[in-house]
Parts: sequence; C-alpha cells; structure tokens
Amino acid sequence: MDQGGSTRSAGTASALFRLCKPGIVAAVLLAGFTGMVLGGRGWPDGKTGFICLCALFLSAAGSAIINGVLDAPLDIRMARLMKRSAALEAVGRKRALLIAIAGIGMALFIALHFFGPLVSLLIVAAVISYTLFYTLHFKRRSPSGAVPGGIPGALPVLIGYAAVAGTIRLDGIILFVLMILWQPPHFWSLVLGYRDDYERAGLPILPAVHGGKFTGILIFIYATALIPASLSLWLFGYCSVYYGFAALACGIAFLGACCQLLKDTRRGPMVFSASILYFMLLFSAIVIDICFIQGRLS
Repeated sequence: MDQGGSTRSAGTASALFRLCKPGIVAAVLLAGFTGMVLGGRGWPDGKTGFICLCALFLSAAGSAIINGVLDAPLDIRMARLMKRSAALEAVGRKRALLIAIAGIGMALFIALHFFGPLVSLLIVAAVISYTLFYTLHFKRRSPSGAVPGGIPGALPVLIGYAAVAGTIRLDGIILFVLMILWQPPHFWSLVLGYRDDYERAGLPILPAVHGGKFTGILIFIYATALIPASLSLWLFGYCSVYYGFAALACGIAFLGACCQLLKDTRRGPMVFSASILYFMLLFSAIVIDICFIQGRLS
C-alpha cells in the first residue's frame, strides 16, 4: 500500500472539509431541520428528513467551496483565514470548483426528484444569492452587505419547511424572518474581533467603515428585534407558552450580551459566541416544543 498516497488523500479530504465551512453547514442543517419540524408539525419521517438534509448539506457545502474560490484573493490577506487559504491551495481551485458544482448539481437532482420545483427553486435561490449576489457584490461594495447577505442563510428554513409541507405558510415566514434578523449581529460581532483583517482585505464591512460604536448600536437594535420576532411563534399559536418562556429567556440573555458592546466593542468575540448559543437554543426549543411538549399536551 502506498502510504504516501494515503497520506496525501487524507490531507486533501481534510482540506476539502475545511473549505466546506463545517460550522456554517451545521447551522444550515439545524435551520433546515427546524423548518421541517415546523412545516410538518412534528418530527419528519426518516426518509424525508434524511433526503432533505442530504440536499441541504450538498448545496451548502458546494456554495461554501465556491465562496472560498471566489474570495481566495481576499482570504489570503486575512490572518484568520490562513488555514482556509492553505486548504484551497492543497485541493486546487479547479478541483474544488468541480467538486462544488457536482455537489450542488446532486442537491438539485435530489430536490427535484423527491420534493418538486418549489424546493429546487429555493435551493437555486440560496446558492445564487450567496455565491454571486453576496460574495461578488454586497460583501465587496456595501457596509450593510450582511443584511441582504442574510437571505441565503435564512432560506434553508424554507427549504426544510417546503420539503414536508409542499408550500410555505406564515410560521415558515416567521422562522425565515428570525434568521434574517439573527445573522447581521452574528456576523458583525465576529468582524469586531477581526476588523484589521477585513481592512487589510479592503472590504467595506460595517465596523471597518462606520466604527465599532455604531456597529454595537446596530447589533443591539437587531438583538432587540429578535425578541418580539421569536415570541410571535407563540403569539400566533404555532408554539406553546413553554416555548414562549424559553424564547424570552434566550432573547433577554442575548440582548444582555449585546449590551456589553455598548460599553466595550472589544467584546465582539464574546457576543459572537453568544449569538451561536442563542441560535442553537432557540431552534432547539422550537423542535422540542413541537415534537415533545405539544404532543403531550394535545
């Protein structure tokens, strides 16, 4: 056995895994699964859930790789992304692009075959809005690029929802809006910790253009808006009061973390971690409420 060849293959696989942005893909899968639970009013059946998550994984990973290829000239200037740049060099841009296109193509085939045109169109919208509109336009040209950039990150909830419901209703739109509101403070708090990186890359990201104090105020405003948005799932009767208490507690805790930015913008990394925890807890609360609590109450 060629041990050197095996080592190279393992290294390439590891590099490809990094290019897929596993943290973002994991968030996409959680968002899509929550959309399935909300759309189907319960735990999705094994086949539907597995197939939908496969399509989401392939499309999200493929989009992330394309993003890495397109952003390669910028990423190489950023210390935070040195490992990603090295991973792209190890895989090769052409090979990475071919793998990404193949993955997205498989995702669309799966979606069209099993779920129909609506889910397929939503996947196309997510891929195009992330790789072209956000990566090549908004990110490079607008300090507020994270706002429309939240659309591709929010579409997975509608993809999961439509996969089981066959349509999109008000509760799916509420979940979509929640994701839209969550993503700007999530991203801006990350940038606050790496503002020098983004300035070296020449990107007009909000904290680099308007400063940390202004960014902290906007993050606080978005975090405030998340509270009534999350509670609307309870107010409109889609989730129980137990979810309402959980959403309120998560929202207040996250808002408290964002308050720290008004005092010290160097706490951006702490708020970034808090935003991830908020997202995980809130979406888990939706799943638990619909699948377990409401089932017992009914």
